Amino acid sequence: MKGQVALVTGASRGIGQAISLKLAAEGIFVIATATSEAGAEATVAAIVAQGGSAQAVKLDVTNSADVEALFKKIVSEQGRLDILVNNAGITKDGLMMRMKDSDWNSVLDTNLKGSFNCMREASKIMTKARYGRVVNVSSVVGEMGNPGQANYCASKAGLFGLTKSAARELAKRNITVNAVAPGFIETDMTAALPEKGREALLQTIPMERLGSVDDVANAVCFLVSSQAGYITGQILSVNGGMYM
Repeated sequence: MKGQVALVTGASRGIGQAISLKLAAEGIFVIATATSEAGAEATVAAIVAQGGSAQAVKLDVTNSADVEALFKKIVSEQGRLDILVNNAGITKDGLMMRMKDSDWNSVLDTNLKGSFNCMREASKIMTKARYGRVVNVSSVVGEMGNPGQANYCASKAGLFGLTKSAARELAKRNITVNAVAPGFIETDMTAALPEKGREALLQTIPMERLGSVDDVANAVCFLVSSQAGYITGQILSVNGGMYM
């Protein structure tokens, strides 16, 4: 994969940062986006520190005009885009009966529409090149549901349908489209869980541990590699057996 160009959204921390670092370690030039310039630059600094090359970009994936402009800039500056990883996502949890329209809309706009915006532009570039790898980062709760997360679960379940539809559309152009569905991963969010809540959560996971961001990054790296060239339209669960 050395010499390829990848765009990773939501790359400022956690899973997105781990994916960016892993791809860069394979010799890929990584365009790391985040909603804040400082967040994107922090990931790029980490990539450069390990000997990789990358570019930081502030991006709101819900803004289709900004997304279109970025992809045109990538083609102008890099001449190619081989890999797209849609990782940008937010949560605004609450019981469905009390959920505000704004909380529903913002989560669906970022997690689902944002991924669509990027895939639409990437498909134009990859179709012309007759090559591409797209990975959407979904979630185990998109498969099993979760109380208090109707908006988040709907957005992540929607990614499965988007992944499969795009895979069918683009397969003849040698473009694969897959999704990873992480379970509960050691991040800032899970670190804030109270001890009792953490213990209860671990009881639902056959492997009796939370996943690491590297577990997810390794799965993504496999799906964008030549080894996964005949795999498309699939959901790769990274959940320690929590949902089978």
